[in-house]
Amino acid sequence: MPLEPAQLEVQGKRAFQNKKFNEAADLFRQAAEAYNLDSAGLMVAEMKNNISVALLQAGKPQESLDAAVGTDGIFEGARDIKRQAMALGNQAAALAALRRYDEAIEKYELSAELFKQVDEGDLRSMVMKSAAAIKLRTGRITESAYKMMGSLDAKQTPGFFERILNFFLRLINRG
Repeated sequence: MPLEPAQLEVQGKRAFQNKKFNEAADLFRQAAEAYNLDSAGLMVAEMKNNISVALLQAGKPQESLDAAVGTDGIFEGARDIKRQAMALGNQAAALAALRRYDEAIEKYELSAELFKQVDEGDLRSMVMKSAAAIKLRTGRITESAYKMMGSLDAKQTPGFFERILNFFLRLINRG
C-alpha cells in the first residue's frame, strides 16, 4: 500500500534532520507527486520548496533552483505571502550558490519586502543578512553596511551582539 503524502513528508523531514539530504529530496519529491494527484497545489509547492532546501544542502544548487522556480507564483496566487517570501528566499539561496549574485540579491530583497508585509522580522532579518553578505563578498561595502543595518533593525528581538553591531554600523555611517 503506497504511503500518504503527509507520511512521505514526515519521512522526508526526518531524513533531512538526519542529514540524509538526497533521501529527503527523494521523499519530498514523492510527496509532491502524491499531493499533485490529489490536486493540492499549495502542498505541491511546499514540497518543491522542501526539495529545494534538501538539494541545496546536498550540494546540488542547480537542481535546488529548478525545484523552487515558480513556487512563489503559486503562493502569490493563493495570497500566502509568508510562503511566497520563503520560496523567493530559497530561490535566492540557490542562485547565490550558483554565483548568480545579482539575481540572488534581487530575490532576497523581494523576499525581505514580503516578510515585512506579514510582520516576520526575524525571517526578514535573515534574508537581509544574506543579501548583505553577498554584497560584501562582491565588494559592495557601502550597500552591504546599509543592508546589515536594515537587517538588524528588522529583527524583532536583537541580541546583545546585534545591538552592539548596529551601534558601530551607525557610527561608521555617520563618519
